Amino acid sequence: MDNDAQRKKVVLTCVQPTGKLHLGNYLGAVKNWIAYQESCECYFGIVDMHAITIPYVPADLRKNVYSLAAQYMACGIDPSKCNMFVQSNVVGHADLAWILGCICPLGQLERMTQYKDKARKHANNLCSGLLYYPVLMAADILIYNADIVPVGEDQKQHIEITRDLAQKFNRTYSDTFVLPEPYIPKTGARIMSLQSPDSKMSKSDPNQNGTIYITDDADTLRKKIMSAVTDSDTAVRYDEANKPGISNLMNIMSSLGGMGISDIEDSFAGKNYGEFKKAVADVVVEALSPVRERYDALVADKDALNKVLSDGAAAAQRRADRIMSKVRRKVGFVDTRAK
Repeated sequence: MDNDAQRKKVVLTCVQPTGKLHLGNYLGAVKNWIAYQESCECYFGIVDMHAITIPYVPADLRKNVYSLAAQYMACGIDPSKCNMFVQSNVVGHADLAWILGCICPLGQLERMTQYKDKARKHANNLCSGLLYYPVLMAADILIYNADIVPVGEDQKQHIEITRDLAQKFNRTYSDTFVLPEPYIPKTGARIMSLQSPDSKMSKSDPNQNGTIYITDDADTLRKKIMSAVTDSDTAVRYDEANKPGISNLMNIMSSLGGMGISDIEDSFAGKNYGEFKKAVADVVVEALSPVRERYDALVADKDALNKVLSDGAAAAQRRADRIMSKVRRKVGFVDTRAK
């Protein structure tokens, strides 16, 4: 068996430390990452360098890094089976971003959908970091030569530019980078806002009653579920077009409780929305209460979190160094450092 067949696939995914994970993050992303731990070499990055492209409070950034690490672990990310690290703790991300930026056409960055969106939102504070963001993201991926990058649909364009830059580097300097493949889950329900069920659940929802966070306490979870927008009908029936609120609650119940949609319809035939919402709340509380309890214990032990992130960064640095030594040599940099 050749080395390529023997080696584990490398999985890399990164998230900004910008607050709490919500139910959509948990069901749509983190649960999929957990499965990769068993068969792949996994790197889970907390990308604090990306988080400074818009106004922020440094103390909050530091706090959010620890919080996100604790949330990952509370959800089932196991540091003994993966490498969890903070982006700024691994030397090379910014170095590779500069090298890739020197072969990246400016027009390609200006056409990025997310740049256009952020430029509109931050018109009064538009920094070059927002424009350069996709190049740093490409460096985040290529510095580990990742095979698989789990992303949301809105990040697909960033993977495309990463592949473009990898191909351009390989053509210019010889084969160096693996072309990463995006993993976008094809199955699983989209979790929508409880208050605006036509929109995806989001931490930026102006009505926070529409967003279920994995660290919400039981009372908060119940209040949010019971106040969820429904419709003037009375039947618990799945119909995303005409009954988006009820359909969203059914998706949540199915995803967390394991019941099929048709089973939920049968179980609540003839029952009112109040009874149904109470049952959904019971399922959500039962599923998320253990997560919150684990999170509370983990986030209180800063020394343990530092150890996890330090060990993860050391492993990430070893892999990054192997890639960057090749990159530096191929682009013509001279290394005069003492060996």
